[in-house]
Amino acid sequence: MKVSPELIGLLESQEPPLFSSLDADNAPTSVPRNDTIGPGDVLQVSIYEVGSALFSPNNGGMSAGGNMSMASNLPPLSVDGSGNVEIPFGGQMHVTGMTTNQLADAITARLKQKSQSPQVLVRILSDITNSVIVYGGVRRPSRIPLTPNREHILDVIALAGGEDRTVQSDEDYIVRLTRKDKIAELPLKTIENDPAQNIVMQPGDRVQVVYEPRTFSVFGATERVTQTQFTTPTLTLAEAISRSGGPLDSRADPNAVYLFRFENADVLKRLGLSVDNGATTGPVIYQLDMMNPSNYFLAERFMMRDQDIIYVANATSNKFYKFFGLISTLIAPGITAAWMAK
Repeated sequence: MKVSPELIGLLESQEPPLFSSLDADNAPTSVPRNDTIGPGDVLQVSIYEVGSALFSPNNGGMSAGGNMSMASNLPPLSVDGSGNVEIPFGGQMHVTGMTTNQLADAITARLKQKSQSPQVLVRILSDITNSVIVYGGVRRPSRIPLTPNREHILDVIALAGGEDRTVQSDEDYIVRLTRKDKIAELPLKTIENDPAQNIVMQPGDRVQVVYEPRTFSVFGATERVTQTQFTTPTLTLAEAISRSGGPLDSRADPNAVYLFRFENADVLKRLGLSVDNGATTGPVIYQLDMMNPSNYFLAERFMMRDQDIIYVANATSNKFYKFFGLISTLIAPGITAAWMAK
């Protein structure tokens, strides 16, 4: 495919799956509160009583009204896989989906017939339900509990110690977010620069920070064959060619600069190319004619991607120079010997 303004426009219209689109087809019916109880959570239940205490017969103090007040902390209660806990003198209770205040009210209601003016406080000691997993290239991979403050993706990365940038720059860090059955990934720099992508975390999200240095390779009639890192957030084809030293005047064919890439299947279809059934990508070769001055402007708009390959073809006349160089290599020793013999 020859590089043209129409091709540039088509490629510029392609965007990776954005974090802001993860809930487009599966928006939650209600905003997550991040304070509900679920299986695996560990609860601390404190019960305060007046007068004859049901839970603390040997521990008490005077209440404001002069009555003996008793306080007791029950042993930590684990919510089982069915979402139930066992409350002494209250029986089994299904607590999944409740907030701590709702559970405290429910326990109080069950104890009113057995204890004098019970007051109950519930807090979550180990919050499994309202948490996300952050792992990969962060300083402290861990489970991060969410709060009613509703943390964003950059918040949980920061709480995990941030990306480990001992040597690397954040342009080469990829954030991969898994939410239910959807996966999306974006460069960390994109999330930092676009607030719309710094989305609110939901319980159960998994965030992986991956260091993936972006590189491109250059072959053919250039100053050197090399693999080069981007080192910048974006890189154009013109910049990539210049980094390799550009086509050699004595060897290169400026009409034949090629870029090899595996392109997304939807892009190939829009280009009118055939795609194998079930294939998500396909190989495509883009050609840039550097003898056409207007194509230098196109090269400034053509964005490079990770693992792109640039090949600068040899000029047709270069075959003669290669042949001449081979002959010179063969006869040079004889000429030197004859000269020395004289």
